[in-house]
Amino acid sequence: MTEHTDTPAAETNSAAVDGAPATGAAGATAPAPGSAAADDVVTPADEDQAPVADDTVSEFTPEHLEDDEFRSALEAMLLVVDAPAPVEQLAAALDDTTERVEQVLRELSAELSARGSGIDLRFVGDGWRFYTRSEYAPYVERVLLDGARTKLTRAALETLAVVAYRQPVTRTRVSAVRGVNVDGVMRTLLARGLIAEAGVDPETNGTTYRTTELFLERIGLASLSDLPPLAPLLPGVDLIDEINESLDTDPRYTKLKKPAEADLDLGSED
Repeated sequence: MTEHTDTPAAETNSAAVDGAPATGAAGATAPAPGSAAADDVVTPADEDQAPVADDTVSEFTPEHLEDDEFRSALEAMLLVVDAPAPVEQLAAALDDTTERVEQVLRELSAELSARGSGIDLRFVGDGWRFYTRSEYAPYVERVLLDGARTKLTRAALETLAVVAYRQPVTRTRVSAVRGVNVDGVMRTLLARGLIAEAGVDPETNGTTYRTTELFLERIGLASLSDLPPLAPLLPGVDLIDEINESLDTDPRYTKLKKPAEADLDLGSED
């Protein structure tokens, strides 16, 4: 005779109280709380909190800046660049896509042109940069030139001479001829309208510079052919390159090269 034992109702219905049946469809006993099997059970209340599939998360690309802030950040960066900024450089600074940067730049350029702004956003060479419109050049010159009548420094005059006799020439090659960094001096000459961008060097992709009509006017010449024959006194750029290459292979120079480079900064190619 089998002994019959009554089980308290509280124990029988404990699983039902927790929101899960005590047995499965086949009458299997529910896993004990805290067991590995219990951890795998998903209750109806948990379904709403289930994690999103990985493929959905990977397709989401966060936008770090709203459209207005994104546009303002681009404008701020373009105001301080010394040379046309590539889209890749701007996108990296904003931690965003090149497609978005390209679209906003084109929209901004079209807007400035449509409202007749004195500022023009152009794609030159391999990048974008702000320029003043040519029709307002007389007013720009009046501010820069009439308001800055101070004489050019010796460094500025030497740099201007290198550009005049070796134009079109890149900023790095001017630095090589003079042996010092000329970034600040070149900016001064650009601001005074004595030199201007002439294009892109096919070998280095650096921006080249030339003298302007204002330069000829200031020194009283009709054309560059009237310049005094001083070019032979300036070291040739090709000769400088040959000397640099020969020094690079000289073991005596190699030992001194690292400390020398730490003290001398010729600037980067523009």
